[in-house]
Amino acid sequence: MQAQMLAPAAVLVLWSIIMLLWMAGTRLPAMGKAGGGLGDAKPGGRGQDLEGVLPDRVNWKAHNYAHLMEQPTIFYPTVIILAVVGATGFDAMLAWIYVGLRIIHSIWQATVNKVSIRFALFLLSTIVLAALALRATMVTLFANPGVL
Repeated sequence: MQAQMLAPAAVLVLWSIIMLLWMAGTRLPAMGKAGGGLGDAKPGGRGQDLEGVLPDRVNWKAHNYAHLMEQPTIFYPTVIILAVVGATGFDAMLAWIYVGLRIIHSIWQATVNKVSIRFALFLLSTIVLAALALRATMVTLFANPGVL
C-alpha cells in the first residue's frame, strides 16, 4: 500500500513541473513582446513585478504555479505519514481525489479562471486534504494505544 499511497504525490509533483513549463512557455514569449526579456529584467526582479505588465491570461499560469507551491506542501507530508504508518485503500482514494481536484483547479485557473468555480474546486480539495490530515493524525496518535 506504500507505493499506492505515494503515487498521487508523485503525480502532483509531475503536474507541478508541467505547470512550471506551461508558465515559462507562455510568460517568456509575452515578456519578449512586452520588451522585457530575461536579459532586460531589473536586478532582483520577481514574478510579481510582471503583474499589470503581462496580460492577465499569461499571469494566471504563474498564479497557479504559486498555488501548487503552497497548500500541497501540507499534502506531501500527510501522504508520507500515511504511507509509513499504514495507509488504507480509502486513504489512497482520498489522495487521488485531492490530486485530481488540484489538476482540475490548475487547468481551470490557467484557462478560464472564473473565481467562483476556482474557489469551489479549492474548497473541495481542502476538505479532502483535511480528511487526509485527520486520518494521518489518527493513525499516528493511536498507533500504540498501550502508551496512552
